Amino acid sequence: MDSIGIVTEETADLTPEIVERHQIAIVPAILNWPEIEELPGKNTFQKMRELERRGIRSFGKTAQPSPKDFLAKYQYQIERFDKALCITLTSKLSGSHDSAVLAKTLLEPKDQEKVFIVDSLNASCGQALVVLKAIDLIISRKGIGSIVKELDEFVPHVYLFAMFEDPKWLEASGRISHVVANMMRGMARLGIRPLLTFKRGTLVPVGLRTKAKDIAGVLFRQLEKETERSRKEGKRVRIAITHGDDLEGAQRLRETAEKEFTNIEVAYVNIINNVVGVPTGPATLAFAWCEI
Repeated sequence: MDSIGIVTEETADLTPEIVERHQIAIVPAILNWPEIEELPGKNTFQKMRELERRGIRSFGKTAQPSPKDFLAKYQYQIERFDKALCITLTSKLSGSHDSAVLAKTLLEPKDQEKVFIVDSLNASCGQALVVLKAIDLIISRKGIGSIVKELDEFVPHVYLFAMFEDPKWLEASGRISHVVANMMRGMARLGIRPLLTFKRGTLVPVGLRTKAKDIAGVLFRQLEKETERSRKEGKRVRIAITHGDDLEGAQRLRETAEKEFTNIEVAYVNIINNVVGVPTGPATLAFAWCEI
């Protein structure tokens, strides 16, 4: 049976422990934001808060990895494994998938046959659940053809939900207008926030949630609703949780899920990557779930 090495992006928000244990090659996210480089803070979100405190009007720019970035990881993995399986950020929001595909064509013909690419149609913890599924399939000793087929069938059944605290960063990034941002701020003051989800690879609002000042509480209720049928049928559910430097909220969501549901496995809690986090801002909280 061929050995298979995984390639994915920093946007999957996998923990260092998972990356090391399964020898995953990570394509880094690219952030250009010189104004925050010298600011104090352990992560980008803390630096963003410091930027606000100082009244500095600035916004970071993210960029997709280049084909050369993927090429280097392909070459690294096929030196260690017989095959390389690449799982990308959704192609609907980024050109990363195109870079991954182009990178494959830059390999020698014999090596191109060793690289396989799957579009996660997701990001952050949703992309991570696709990677974790791939790990399960590899451990079960399935062949690469079967793994790719199963992953393609699995991708539409990974569900991510996210909520953010302030629309100012989406506004600054140009993703929403000033008028829409002001409307969202007004609703937030009334305890109403939009809940976001991925549909066919695109992040869209799934509705408004009242009493939404407690974001962790809102997401727990969504998790409860989303997984009700699976839990009643006795199926195992895996979730992953990511946050914009709101570890307290993320841990509260984790602890409540583990306390209330015996058949839910929390894979991990981790901080959100810059590509997703810079436009959504500090205190963003997300979870993704799937059946296992």
